[in-house]
Amino acid sequence: MPVEKDLYAVGETPPLGYVPKQMHASLIRASRFGKPEQAFEVEVVDVPKVGPKQVLVWVMAAGVNYNNVWAGLGFPVDVIGARQRKGEPEDFHIGGSDASGVVWATGSEVRNVKVGDEVVLSCGQWDEDAADIKAGTEPIMSSTNKIWGYESNYGSFAQFTVVDHYQCFPKPKHLNWEAASAYMLVGATAYRMLMGWEPNTVQPGDPVLIWGGTGGLGTMAIQITKAKGGVPIAVVSEDSRVEYCLQLGAKGVINRKDPAFTHWGRLPDLDDAAAFGDWMKGARAFGAKFWEVLGERRGPKIVFEHPGESTVPTSVFMAENGGMIVICAGTSGYNADVDLRYLWMRQKRLQGSHFASVAQCAALNDMVANKEVDPCLGEVFEFNEVGKPHQLMYENRGNGNMAILVNAKRKGMTTLD
Repeated sequence: MPVEKDLYAVGETPPLGYVPKQMHASLIRASRFGKPEQAFEVEVVDVPKVGPKQVLVWVMAAGVNYNNVWAGLGFPVDVIGARQRKGEPEDFHIGGSDASGVVWATGSEVRNVKVGDEVVLSCGQWDEDAADIKAGTEPIMSSTNKIWGYESNYGSFAQFTVVDHYQCFPKPKHLNWEAASAYMLVGATAYRMLMGWEPNTVQPGDPVLIWGGTGGLGTMAIQITKAKGGVPIAVVSEDSRVEYCLQLGAKGVINRKDPAFTHWGRLPDLDDAAAFGDWMKGARAFGAKFWEVLGERRGPKIVFEHPGESTVPTSVFMAENGGMIVICAGTSGYNADVDLRYLWMRQKRLQGSHFASVAQCAALNDMVANKEVDPCLGEVFEFNEVGKPHQLMYENRGNGNMAILVNAKRKGMTTLD
């Protein structure tokens, strides 16, 4: 019989609904800013309080996302300092923007979940009473929008986390805890990018160019595109990653390290005819490879972007007339050049996209529950290893989505089979 006490060891379970005073959490502190492998350390802190519209979740497993690579580096934003400047007292950051777990306590106004429910969590947070939301602004576009576990504290790298009620979704029954923890952030982000920007949504037969096909976003994008009837063409950096993309449903794969592609990075100045000519040669070689893989001479209706600086010039060049380049990150840099002639004369759309709405999260979760999208779980790590998967992500190593066991014990992997 579980005993009520103030602190439980990781993996030791309190009585259902009993909230201890303290918990173990993997923290970032400003004194540890640097490479992710050194930024995280397990410490004991107080369990966060639950507001009227909030939910306390006993975290079983946590997903790994690039946002806490940035948090660990302390760049481009010192997330601890940013919150302290707004009056928040904590001098630490508990990251983690994906999780699966059990509802442990609920605020007085929560009606959508109850204690004991098994849930997965989304990362979009906002003030439901904000003036712009009440005026009709989509909450994810609200001025109050922030990403839980990055822009807010008390993320999933802890025994308990606190979220707003609308962040809770039913855990797909066929998944184990670690698989269930790994897909929501990247999956819902990819879903909005591909299905949220009318009229540029994936339609049957539409070619879609997907950068980083074996990463978290890319694996989701391939599967969503395929499920919606589109034709996913993935880009990878190693031949060893080609087969994985094909297994997920990609029609074909391009290795961006092909020696013919000599044009990555910033767009040369048009006044430098030789340099610009060299850039165009590389871009056209990439385009020819895309046509070869697709099997016909047309560009992608949607380019699924997230590297940013190194690839945006090529993405704008590649998109079909009237097509869309949709971007959610800038992992290779934030200063991306656009040849505006291709944008306006061929009426292309360059669209920013940031996480997802509640409805889009639910739609993605339904696709996972219906086994149309697999979480693509890669490596699974122990709670005292939080820095390791972030270091792998920082170095662009590893396939699929990575997870960290928090209160769950290691079990066999769950797949679509």
